[in-house]
Amino acid sequence: MTYLKALNWRYSVKKFDGKKIPSEKLHPILEAGRLSVSALGLQPYHLLVVENPETIQKLVPGFYNSSQISTCSHLIALVSKTHINKEYVDNYFSHIINERGVTLEQLSSFRNNINSLLETQTQKELESWSEKQSYIVLGSLIMAAAQENIDTCPMEGFRPEIIEDVLQIDKASEKIAVVLALGYRAEDDRFQNFKKVRKPADKFIKFF
Repeated sequence: MTYLKALNWRYSVKKFDGKKIPSEKLHPILEAGRLSVSALGLQPYHLLVVENPETIQKLVPGFYNSSQISTCSHLIALVSKTHINKEYVDNYFSHIINERGVTLEQLSSFRNNINSLLETQTQKELESWSEKQSYIVLGSLIMAAAQENIDTCPMEGFRPEIIEDVLQIDKASEKIAVVLALGYRAEDDRFQNFKKVRKPADKFIKFF
C-alpha cells in the first residue's frame, strides 16, 4: 500500500474484531516506533506493548470509551519521562560511543547542547517536551500500521491512575502520554464506511 493510500484507508477504529495480529506484522510497526524521529536522539519515552488478553481486560475500566480496548489485539502505551537526569544522559552517550566507535571528547559539543537544554528548561517544560516527543512516535506507529494493513485508534481519554497501576509505571519519573489500540476493524464498525473529511488543500496549505 502506498503512503497516501494508507492515509486514506486508515481511520480511528471504534470496534475491532478481536483477531490477533501476527508477530511478522507487529514487529515492523514497533520497529518504526523505535526508529522514529527524536529530538537530539534522546528518546525520552518508551513503549509498553500489552498483548496478554487478561491484562488488556484489566485496563478496560481505565478508559472512558472502552469498546476499542475490549476488542483490540494489542495495546501500546507510550510512556514519556517526567524527569531527565544526568544518569539518563550519561547512558545515552555511552550508547552512542559503543555504537559509533567515537570518544566522549568528540561528542563534547553535542553533550553541551543537551546540558544547555536540560539546564534552561523548567521541570514542567521538560515534561511537556518529552510528551510531545512521544506523539511523534505515535504518528510513526499509526502510519507503519496502516502500511501493514493493521488498524489503529489513538486514545487520550483514560484514567492514568488505573493504567499506570496495571502497567506498574514508575510515577516518580514517567507517565502515560497516550495509548494506541491495534487490531482489525470489525465488520459492524460503521465508521469504516464514512468518507474521510479533511480541509481542502487550498484551505490547509499556503505557499510563500
